[in-house]
Amino acid sequence: MSRPGRPPFLWEALAVALIKPLLLLFIKRRWKGRQHIPRQGGVIIAANHLSWSDPVLFAHYAYDNGRWPVYLAKSGIFGVPVLGHIVRKLRQIAVHRGSTDAARSLKDAEQALRDGACVIFYPEGTCTRDPELWPMSGKTGVARLALSTGVPVIPVAHWGAQELLPYGEKRPRLLPRKTFSVIAGPPVDLSKYEGLPMRAAVLREATADIMGAINQQLGEIRNEKAPDLPFDLRQEIPPAS
Repeated sequence: MSRPGRPPFLWEALAVALIKPLLLLFIKRRWKGRQHIPRQGGVIIAANHLSWSDPVLFAHYAYDNGRWPVYLAKSGIFGVPVLGHIVRKLRQIAVHRGSTDAARSLKDAEQALRDGACVIFYPEGTCTRDPELWPMSGKTGVARLALSTGVPVIPVAHWGAQELLPYGEKRPRLLPRKTFSVIAGPPVDLSKYEGLPMRAAVLREATADIMGAINQQLGEIRNEKAPDLPFDLRQEIPPAS
């Protein structure tokens, strides 16, 4: 049986056996929208990013919905003894930032999608710095991949990872048990961009549609309205002198 995007069975079973019991022990789940996660075929999951812990927490959601989660991880992780070997065996994709190989990760992700994998993206590119923890403005890589491959983009919002491991901290706050809430929405309608040249303006508009869908799901979780204008991290970084 074909297992697109999945690691060898031994490595998959080992990862699940080690991690899933800990998540069940320390994390309460409030999951919705599971029907929107396709069980087969290439798919992009576009999610908000709150904490260094949310990739592991969301991997549980994806796995329990029949999909092996493929993330784009910083290339430096792959060079760490033991950990790098494990991440590589688990079929994750290295991101080469700030180098001539930076485009390679998108090519690898595109091939994984064409092979039928479930690739999870954080369009913001990093954990949100928005003071109220709403998603920041997104980068256009996800839209480019969606339009070039034609795979569906499932918008997902989650909440609670920031309570387990606030951004910048290294030690998780395990007790009391935290609740990890997830809502997956229907595929983002990108049909109006089909056939258009992938110019910057087109990609920005498609990205805004994807981020808008994520915000809509997060607003439902938080029972609040997302801000009209997303936080833009680039405007918060002072120019180099």
